[in-house]
Amino acid sequence: MNLEAAASYAQRHALDALLVQCDGNTVLERYGEGFDAHKPHALYSGAKSFWGVLAGAAQDDGLLTLDERVGQTFEEWNAGLKAEVTLRQLLSLTSGIGFGGLGAAVPSYEKALASELKNEPGTRFTYGGIPLQVFGAVLAHKLEARGKGTPHDYLRERILDPIGLRIASWRTLPSGTQPLPTGAFVAAAEWAVYGRFVLATGVWRGQQLISAARLAGCFAGSPANPRYGLGWWLAPDIAPGLAYASGAGGQAMYLVPSERTVIVKFGRSNSYRHEAFLKRLL
Repeated sequence: MNLEAAASYAQRHALDALLVQCDGNTVLERYGEGFDAHKPHALYSGAKSFWGVLAGAAQDDGLLTLDERVGQTFEEWNAGLKAEVTLRQLLSLTSGIGFGGLGAAVPSYEKALASELKNEPGTRFTYGGIPLQVFGAVLAHKLEARGKGTPHDYLRERILDPIGLRIASWRTLPSGTQPLPTGAFVAAAEWAVYGRFVLATGVWRGQQLISAARLAGCFAGSPANPRYGLGWWLAPDIAPGLAYASGAGGQAMYLVPSERTVIVKFGRSNSYRHEAFLKRLL
């Protein structure tokens, strides 16, 4: 890996933090003014990377299956095209829901469930936050029936607390719920913990927190977009198994299995390009 070339590119694009860890050891750090490894930073849509993994854990726990239909939980989704939509399609952004629901426009669960479909489910990839909110509504309903709190409670209990990852804060919507596709503030060193857990195929300190097969499903593309899994972008053409979480302004967490490496990058630039960074790195 050419770490210096990649770091130089990142620094030219309003870098806030760059943390590179190989086999759990830090091999490079760069920080912008006012930042260090422990200062929380907005992940924006990088938060999407939590939910496919948690869905895998929920399958292990018997809460859901990825190929069940939303209509099995909400009766109003048993008519028209909505009757075809599965949880897998929500997480892979191929549900047929149109663009929207990003940033400050993330809708409540209720408003997300009322969204109309723009395309036939499974036929088109459309980036947005609304599908994650529909998934959140389904998960919230299932958790409530079992007395297990909210999706964010379940995320903390099932994944984050066991690996010791602390979310500094998570935005709350006017509805009183927290959004799934965005809203998390996490320090670089903390997010790297999550990356190491995923890179280790769901094993943490000798304990298999999520089955490897479930986790692997997060990194399988769809027919509509082979380059996007369940909350993760896929770039196997750059390096075998390479995947990354991505958020507005150049937020990223790169997983490079062939190099046993996790890279966290925070910044404030719309001109930053993941592919340009990765090609310099690899």
